[in-house]
Amino acid sequence: MSEDDMSEHIMRAVTISEFGGPEVLTIEEVARPVPLPTEVLVRVHAAGVNPVDWKTREGQGMAGLQTFPLILGWDVSGVVEEVGFGVTTLAPGDEVYAMPWFPRAASAYAEYVTAPARQWARKPATLDHVHAAAVPLAALTAWQTVVDTAHVRAGQRVLITAAAGGVGHFAVQFARHLGADVIATAGAARHPWLKELGADETIDYTTTRFEDAAADVDVVIDLVGDAHDQTSTRSLKVLRPGGLLVTIPAGVSPELAQAAKAAGMHITPYLVEPDGAALTTIAGLIDAGQIAVEVEETFPLEEAGTAHARGEAGRTRGKLVLTVTD
Repeated sequence: MSEDDMSEHIMRAVTISEFGGPEVLTIEEVARPVPLPTEVLVRVHAAGVNPVDWKTREGQGMAGLQTFPLILGWDVSGVVEEVGFGVTTLAPGDEVYAMPWFPRAASAYAEYVTAPARQWARKPATLDHVHAAAVPLAALTAWQTVVDTAHVRAGQRVLITAAAGGVGHFAVQFARHLGADVIATAGAARHPWLKELGADETIDYTTTRFEDAAADVDVVIDLVGDAHDQTSTRSLKVLRPGGLLVTIPAGVSPELAQAAKAAGMHITPYLVEPDGAALTTIAGLIDAGQIAVEVEETFPLEEAGTAHARGEAGRTRGKLVLTVTD
């Protein structure tokens, strides 16, 4: 086999061979994936960075479902390179984005990714690949929470914690799009921006306990969790009788479930799943100018470790993204 033929079968990817800090992320040359029937091969232009990435890298998050060597990442924006047998919805040259395979490895920190065709959607036409890569995991988490789980409707009061982050800034916009009154917690510097996104009220979590500033809430979307200052437990104090608390980072402990039941509240954990159809709907909202996408910083693929360190430091406005190919 010639060097040219060999180069067509390998790609660059960020891999880890053990759990640990950002230093375990290394660039390697690995075999390029081949699409199976019903799958597409996508050349990755950009890959979003999410908290689940660095938690998994540390041996938490979805670590128990993975094997080494592991290529992290679930957010992808790119161009279809090849389609497997049976694919009729996409063709080579289509610009697409997705959160494929989650919670199994999608291996997005790489030059190529394969996944079932119907887990993909056409990229929002008004976004470049960097901004499109910031959408799938965060926006699907927000959409499936606000729309499919909480069934938020006009006139309801919705409290969103950590509202300035990746999931939070989408959740604020989706809840507002549905006609809800949105209360957002974030540092004071983020308040003007969150107001622009649709928040009706903002609470500075660094100076004010949200349970002292909000009441009669129909839905709490908690993006912080009880591990940080008992945020989920405190959320029960702001809900109306029969209200719903959706906890995202760490599930629902037996103690929290019992506290919710005793208070006459509903509570549910939540985990995002691939949804090409929802991404198509979200792309339509983005292209119509109804949903904005925030990218705070980009990093080349080789600096994935730096991106992780930046994300773990917290206080990110919107998303961090890796640039992979031009």
